[in-house]
Amino acid sequence: RMRLGNYKLPLCCFNDSLLLQVILAFCWVYIRKFQSRQESEVVSTITAICALAIALITSALLPVDIFLVSFMKYPNGTYKEWAANNETRGQIEDTVLYGYYTLYSIILFCVFLWIPFVYFYYEERDDDNVNKCSQVKNALKYTVGFIIVCVVLLLIGAFVPLQAPPGQNSTQWEKVQYLFEELGSGHGLPALSFSISSLTLIGMLAVITYTAYGMSVLPLNLIKGTRSVLYERLENTEDIEDVEHQIEKLKAKCKDGRPLSSRDRHNLQELEGKLQVLRRRGRHLEIAERNCCTKVGSALRPFKILLGVFFILVALLFTVALFISNLDKAFHSAGISTGFIIFGTNLTNPLNELLLALQPVFPLDYILITIITMYFVLTSMAGIRNMGIWFFWIRLYKIRPKRTRPQALLFLCMILLLIVLHTSYMIYSLAPQYVMYGICNITNNNFRKGTNEMTIFKRSFCLCFSDECTVTRSYLFLHKFWFFSTIYYFGNWAFIGAFLIGLVVSCCRGKKSVIEGEVEADDSDMSDDEYVH
Repeated sequence: RMRLGNYKLPLCCFNDSLLLQVILAFCWVYIRKFQSRQESEVVSTITAICALAIALITSALLPVDIFLVSFMKYPNGTYKEWAANNETRGQIEDTVLYGYYTLYSIILFCVFLWIPFVYFYYEERDDDNVNKCSQVKNALKYTVGFIIVCVVLLLIGAFVPLQAPPGQNSTQWEKVQYLFEELGSGHGLPALSFSISSLTLIGMLAVITYTAYGMSVLPLNLIKGTRSVLYERLENTEDIEDVEHQIEKLKAKCKDGRPLSSRDRHNLQELEGKLQVLRRRGRHLEIAERNCCTKVGSALRPFKILLGVFFILVALLFTVALFISNLDKAFHSAGISTGFIIFGTNLTNPLNELLLALQPVFPLDYILITIITMYFVLTSMAGIRNMGIWFFWIRLYKIRPKRTRPQALLFLCMILLLIVLHTSYMIYSLAPQYVMYGICNITNNNFRKGTNEMTIFKRSFCLCFSDECTVTRSYLFLHKFWFFSTIYYFGNWAFIGAFLIGLVVSCCRGKKSVIEGEVEADDSDMSDDEYVH
């Protein structure tokens, strides 16, 4: 709890240390679940756990930001006694802003230095593990490129003018002085915001690819369930017998001493490889049949169906809310040159209305916004888990239980860090009025569109003029540069399209195997030791 004036402010109703322990425990279990036992390494494991924890902690900051902005005012729009002082409000805003500074700086450190270094360090590892200095040197050499990119982004963000520059009649000294004043006026906010916004663009692509698919595949997998273990074992046994019969027919051709043709040798080699995979599938199915988790999963089948139905309804609600929000921006914003920014809502947005309706019953709206944030993270994990890690049309890594390579885990955590950055804008798009002002929303807003003065009147819960409203600190990072907001806007349309395509694909697919992802043709027999023992 944090005391403000004569009031105690509960932060999301959780004890900070307990929440941190829960996040770290979840990250440890999640990484250990997918980590390959044969290729595990301490440095990469710790890096993956810490990076995943940072992603979750960062995603939890947005609900706190909204809560603090809302907590400053009464429902009628007037400031509470302890928040009536501008200095007190400034201290709260600075505290949240410093929280964003800290977490976003850590994300920059992870994305541009820590994770690349550990990735290249593991790639350069020798079989005999002797020359550590050479590994570190080569890893640093490749990491320097990421550091240069980070420095360039920070410099561009620091010196990009957000206000009109001096006129042509100004002296060179005045122009230089103007640049340094611009650099210092934002206290580093433009530099960090530009760097984070650049990473958010990459996160937008990851959200379109993984989160959109995860929002469809996660609930439908829960609804459809998995295939019967007994049926799979019977089907696998029949396949083994069929392949053995084909192998015997090919070998019968050379019983009289004649060699097989090149085509028959190739077919024999493929059949023997297929037989090997089928026998390994049989061993895994036998283990799955004895596994108590499989029996518990069957008992919880009705609960999984209800959970899947709930998730798909939530996904459809998000899609409808995002579609309405984008239409609102298209019809009522000042256009592409302002980043399609609107202050409030002009069309009825179901999610925004739900959050505002829950506001009087503390803390239901904050619980809902926290659930929405976690939902995006979990569906992103599900999308990456089902798709694997791709670079355009090239599949780099698979994410499989107890089989995932350290490099794949590092990629997974980096992608989640980038997704979390874009999640803030996604949630703002779902409920712009609530995320921007909390429970306090402006009733009118005057802005120029070209040369015409436009006045927009909005329904709100409290009377709040633009010079009195306090916006969330997240909004400052999201809309510091209008051209990023414009790209995010079109990215939302791409997200809607990707979700609908993923929904159709997920519906057309059959049930998953109970050992989905455990057996692949390119696995070695040695990897079965992780399951047999």
